[in-house]
This record gives sequence, structure tokens and C-alpha cells, in this order.
Amino acid sequence: MAVNVPAPAPVQWGKKSNFTKEDGSMKALATIAVGGALVLALWAPSVGAQEIKDDLKDIRQDRQEIREDTREIRQDRRELREDREALREAIKSGDKDAIRKARRELRNDRHELREDVKDRQDDGRDLRHDRRELRHDVRQKRHGK
Repeated sequence: MAVNVPAPAPVQWGKKSNFTKEDGSMKALATIAVGGALVLALWAPSVGAQEIKDDLKDIRQDRQEIREDTREIRQDRRELREDREALREAIKSGDKDAIRKARRELRNDRHELREDVKDRQDDGRDLRHDRRELRHDVRQKRHGK
């Protein structure tokens, strides 16, 4: 009894088989894309948490700088009072060199006070900016963005 088995199909050059290198590459690319999406989904919440931590650190630093500026301003004002008193004493004594020196000290201390007030204003602006960033990052984290 003879069994009729069809002969294998001849190999045709240029025709792609059911599974080619491109199919394998596409599967690998899809696997990488899915893996990347998974990593991003797990990583994104931690990025928000790190940004919030950084914002809180910046706010603490801004507050510290404002306290330092305030101390310097108090010291500048004490020096100005002393300079005014020294100028009054120099005028009473009539010593022209002492008067010039007292006026120079007063002028320099006024300049220092203006600079310290400006620094404190800049630090206050930085603090407001960092607080705004913190609010933004907290909103982003809450809404899962």
C-alpha cells in the first residue's frame, strides 16, 4: 500500500518565511518599549518625591539666608547709630579729620545696610519662588503627572 505524501515545496529565493529577522526585531523592540513604559511608570512617582524634597531643602536654605540677612541688618543699624554718635562728637570737638572719618564710616555703613536689605529682598523672592515650585510639584504628584 503506497501513501501519497506531497513533496516539500521548493525554496523560493526572495520570499520571506513566516518568521523573519524583522519579526524578531519588532518583538524585541516591542518588549523594550513595554519595559521602558513600566520603568517610567514606576520611576515617575519617585521623581516627584525627589523634586518635593529638593524644594523643601531650598525653602529651608532660603529661610536660613533671610535670618542671616536680618542679623546683618540689625548689626548695620547698630553701627549706624554708633557712627552718628561719633559724628556728633567729632563735630562738637571741631576736629576736621575726625569729622571726615566719621562721615566716611557713616557713608560706608549706609551702603552696607542697603546691600543687606537688597540681599534679604532677593532671598525673600527666592523663598516665594521655591514655595510656588513646591505647590506646583505637590499638585503634579497628587494628579499623577
